Amino acid sequence: MSAVLQKYLPEHAVEPVFELIKANHVHLKIVNERQTRHGDYRRHPDGFHQITVNANLNKYRFLMTLIHEIAHLVAFEKYGRNIMPHGTEWKITFQHLMIPFIRPEIFPHQILPLMARHFRNPKASSDTDAKLSVALKQFDERNTENNYIFEIPFGSTFRIKNGKVFKKMALRVKRYECLEVSTGRMFLFQPNAEVEVISN
Repeated sequence: MSAVLQKYLPEHAVEPVFELIKANHVHLKIVNERQTRHGDYRRHPDGFHQITVNANLNKYRFLMTLIHEIAHLVAFEKYGRNIMPHGTEWKITFQHLMIPFIRPEIFPHQILPLMARHFRNPKASSDTDAKLSVALKQFDERNTENNYIFEIPFGSTFRIKNGKVFKKMALRVKRYECLEVSTGRMFLFQPNAEVEVISN
């Protein structure tokens, strides 16, 4: 397992993560990309703990995702199965497990301040923290044909992964209001959504 983790994690995170996996009896599965989630945790009826993480994540997001899912396991074991999945107990557990990894031997220096800020009050998904998400995405093998929605001009027409086409209209607080061309309905997009520009 340690040899497998070396492929997916920052070098100095491998041993402490391996110890967490062993201590919590985690069966880790590394799976093909899923559009809707980076990872998940399931406790099987026989008490077997399974965590899945997407194989295509860069090593920093892989680490965050794996610790996120281990935090679910630890929080449920400590506080009981009736807690909210991303409630206070999970947040405290995630902070406790993640803080030892927020150091320069593991994360690039430009990400550390964003990590420190994010973990004051961690969210259900790091994707909702636009600044951290964009900082982490620079380490992805990114499709260079895509842009972040915050980068494209207002009035641009763009396509998302499912093929739907939108026009960027206005900024609403922190998110962008976009018109779905085929239906005329308005949708809100996070600034770090990756889109394919059709025309400016």
